[in-house]
Amino acid sequence: MHIAVFYAAFVWMTGLLLFCVAVVIRSRSGMTRILALDTLALVMIAVLVLLAASRDESYFLDAALLLALLSFISTIAAVRYHAAQRLF
Repeated sequence: MHIAVFYAAFVWMTGLLLFCVAVVIRSRSGMTRILALDTLALVMIAVLVLLAASRDESYFLDAALLLALLSFISTIAAVRYHAAQRLF
């Protein structure tokens, strides 16, 4: 991977992380916070994949996969609780 592309992608992902954190903090709606947290998890997954590609280490991909699974389950549970005021 070209080093300039890696640094550009890393700076872009860091900016997206900061933006998502700001949206989570400043949002007043519960649904907007849920969506911002889900987006934050997706950006973290992208950062982990980027690190895995740059360092040729596979355990970053394992962590990204685990984070994706946990993020999916938690988003479904949070939206269901927000919509129906009960989990299951």
